Amino acid sequence: MQTHGGEIRWRNIWVREIPAKEANELLASKNPEGFQSIFNGKDFTGWRGAVSEYEIEDGSLYCKKGRGNGEVLYTDGSYDDFVVRLMFQLPPAGNNGLAIRYPGEGGAWNDGMCELQILDSEHPKYRDLDVRQYHGSAYGMVPAVRGYLRPQGEWNFQEATVEGPTIKVELDGSIILETDLSEVTETMGGHEHPGRLRSAGHFGFAGHDDPVKFCDISIKELK
Repeated sequence: MQTHGGEIRWRNIWVREIPAKEANELLASKNPEGFQSIFNGKDFTGWRGAVSEYEIEDGSLYCKKGRGNGEVLYTDGSYDDFVVRLMFQLPPAGNNGLAIRYPGEGGAWNDGMCELQILDSEHPKYRDLDVRQYHGSAYGMVPAVRGYLRPQGEWNFQEATVEGPTIKVELDGSIILETDLSEVTETMGGHEHPGRLRSAGHFGFAGHDDPVKFCDISIKELK
C-alpha cells in the first residue's frame, strides 16, 4: 500500500496464492482464438526429424535421456509470423530449446532464426554460463530476464511471439525477453548466426540429452 500525502483507507483486503496448475489454466485460457494444437498427445503425427530420439507418455513428449543432443524434432508445417504456446516441466539440470523458424537441417541455434533456451537455469551445473544461455534467451545472442521459472518439477506455461525479426517470450505470465534480432551486433564467442533473419521455417525442439517434458503445444499464425 502506498499513499502520496493524502488520507486513504483500506479494509477487507484478502490475498489468495494461485497454485501453479490453476495459474497455467488461467494463462492458457487468455485469448485462445486462433490457436491450433500441433501435438495430439498420442503419436508424432505432424512431426519429423529426431522422432526416434523422443518418447510420448501421458500426453507429453520428451527427449530420451542421453539422446538427441543437437538433433531437432520439428513440425511438418512451416511458419512465418506466429505465436506458440506450450507447457514444459524441467528435470534437475534439464536442457532443451525451442527451434524457431528452423530450415529442416543444421543447428536450431545458428541455421534457424534462433533457439529459445529451455533450461533449469538455477541449477549449480549452470552457474558459470554466459548470460545468453539461460532460460528464455535467444541462444548466444540476447539474454532473457531470470527469476521467473517455477520451482523445479512444476509445469511452466510459456508463450513466444515471433513477428518479422522480433521475438517476445512470456514465462508464467511475465515477459522475460523482447528483442529484435536484426539489431544484434555482439554474440557469444563471436559465433555467426546466419539464420537469425530467416522469415519462415519449422517450429521444433532442440534436445540436449535430458527428458524435459512438453505438452499442450499450440500455434496461432499471424498472417
